[in-house]
Amino acid sequence: MSSKYMQIIEEVKGQLAIGKLYAGCKLPSVRHLSEQFSCSKNTVIRAYAELEQQHVIYAIPKSGYYVVNEYQPNEHAQKFIDFYSAGPDINALPYVDFQHCMNQAIEHYKEELFTYSDQQGLYSLRVQLASYLQSLQVFTQPERLVVVSGSQQALNLFVTMPFPNGRSNILIEQPSYFGIIESIALHQVTAFGIDLTMEGIDLERLEYIFRNHDIKFFYVIPRFHNPLGHCYTNSEKKKIVELAEKYDVYIVEDDFLGDLDPNMKADPMFSFAPSGRVIYIKSFSKVFLPGLRIATVVLPERMVNSFLRYKFSSDFNSPALSQGALEIYLKNGMFHSHLKKIKELYRNKMQILQEACDLLLPANTYFSKPTSGFYLSIFLPKNVTAKQIVHMLHEQQIYVDDASRMFLPEYKKDNILRLCISQVHESQIKHGIERLAHCIDSINSRKHPQAPKTFLHQNV
Repeated sequence: MSSKYMQIIEEVKGQLAIGKLYAGCKLPSVRHLSEQFSCSKNTVIRAYAELEQQHVIYAIPKSGYYVVNEYQPNEHAQKFIDFYSAGPDINALPYVDFQHCMNQAIEHYKEELFTYSDQQGLYSLRVQLASYLQSLQVFTQPERLVVVSGSQQALNLFVTMPFPNGRSNILIEQPSYFGIIESIALHQVTAFGIDLTMEGIDLERLEYIFRNHDIKFFYVIPRFHNPLGHCYTNSEKKKIVELAEKYDVYIVEDDFLGDLDPNMKADPMFSFAPSGRVIYIKSFSKVFLPGLRIATVVLPERMVNSFLRYKFSSDFNSPALSQGALEIYLKNGMFHSHLKKIKELYRNKMQILQEACDLLLPANTYFSKPTSGFYLSIFLPKNVTAKQIVHMLHEQQIYVDDASRMFLPEYKKDNILRLCISQVHESQIKHGIERLAHCIDSINSRKHPQAPKTFLHQNV
């Protein structure tokens, strides 16, 4: 996205904010603005299209662009601080680019998009997905990919469907993604947990569980874990895969934020067992447009038909229009450009958050230190509960997440907060942590010895 493009948008909004432009007012012509900003007419047209998409202006053919209504900055968004929501930054969503792709998809795939389509997903999209996954070190064929309606659909199906090892119990990290815990509870499946810290998991404990507890699959978030932000090393991933092979356990690898990894040498677990021991899930909900409800799963060949049978009973096929548009978006390189932008955006936000935590949190409060991603966890003093802090901050219109819902019942902890940086503005982060620290201090009246303000070897 060019700087000229953004300058034009900000200039128009600025003129609206101070009243120089008003409802019904005609905007400067495309030619006039292209001269004023020394840019191409296409840049101006694109900026106007973005303002039109935001319902700030509207176009009259052969006449020009006009103001829809008096412009008001989004004051509501400035009143609250959102460390809770886990969707992508709404200011970084590529609405206009993807709208072009949707229009092209309708033009190119008329019949395929509006009739029943391939249950496994549009083949042309699966070709593009297989090509894209190579950048994540996942090398496979389109025939092993199934397009699903978001990663949650895949997880829910895995909880219920039979696996080739004939087992039924599930192992998950503790804490872990709330969606898998909900599916396990809903279907009343037996689940075991294994403690995860920023130091990783106990591999001897993992082997014991694999050997003795009849595990169907081990659900793992290998990079930028939800809620800790933890990443496994390549050697840890390799060892986990070796243990899974040894004890005939499948691994369900949820690499939903793998695109954000600054470590170019980090490999997915899939790369250590590409033939089928590791089932790889790639979602687009957190790095792209969550409303698309598109993810893909790389399955062992022997599981594809069974998975499709269970998926058929769920929704027959995933939204075809979204699939067609995503295929074009991947093919024309727009997705690569989008990732480059958001990779820097989220890394910067995470750095600002950690600096604020290091500077402002009380000495007996610890926090995880992920290199990027969405999530950071704060571990409160023993006499302070997450629910207390959530309630106090809520009254100040600051929203954080109580991580207790991310544990199986027997592992539940009540002193962990999850903070998500994706939808909070950079300028709000320090103030939000300042208020959070004040809440901790107001509850934690007892004296504690000084301790480092970084994540220690805490069990979570």
